[in-house]
Amino acid sequence: MKSIAPTLRVAVLTLAAAASLQACAPLIVGGAAVGGSLMVTDRRTSGAQVEDKSIEIKGANRIKEALGDRGHVNINSYNRLALLTGEVPTEADKAAAEQALSRVENVKSVVNELAVGFNSSLTSRSNDVLLQGKVKATLVDTKDLISNAFDIVVERGNVYLMGRVTEREATRATDLARSIAGVAKVVRVFEIITEAELADQPAPTRPAPVVTPGTAP
Repeated sequence: MKSIAPTLRVAVLTLAAAASLQACAPLIVGGAAVGGSLMVTDRRTSGAQVEDKSIEIKGANRIKEALGDRGHVNINSYNRLALLTGEVPTEADKAAAEQALSRVENVKSVVNELAVGFNSSLTSRSNDVLLQGKVKATLVDTKDLISNAFDIVVERGNVYLMGRVTEREATRATDLARSIAGVAKVVRVFEIITEAELADQPAPTRPAPVVTPGTAP
């Protein structure tokens, strides 16, 4: 695994919770396209969001070249920190997937959460999609958190939380996710920032409206 830059503090903490499940959560960059409403509240730069999407696409291609059709591998990248989830047949395949992803341009570090074993079932993945929705809805309903500061990935009932957040936000989101029925464990894959760093972030600005001829702005 590549080393993380000194300013990047990544907390990978596994916490037990309830039952079972599994799925993949694709990274959303700026809504339908980079520059949409989600970018307004995203704590990454627009350049980092584009690079994260590129990491996911290039990483998938590299892993496909390395493993072929062996396994079920998902890649999610947040601020150039790449998370591997899913299943592969052997430990050698798990290591090969990590090596392939780590060689992709702009990847700072890889967190390898691939399980060694059989691919998850369609039912398991469908359950995980539902569970991901529950976690997202819980964060949206929480008044003291900005839900768009988090990326949520779910595999086999394991919830992976990603984002640039303060320790308070990380703890709060983790506790909320643990409280949801069906969550097996919560894994924190955060870049932890200080309250001062959060306060220094530029205020979000909305994209200028697109005005077509014959219409009012």
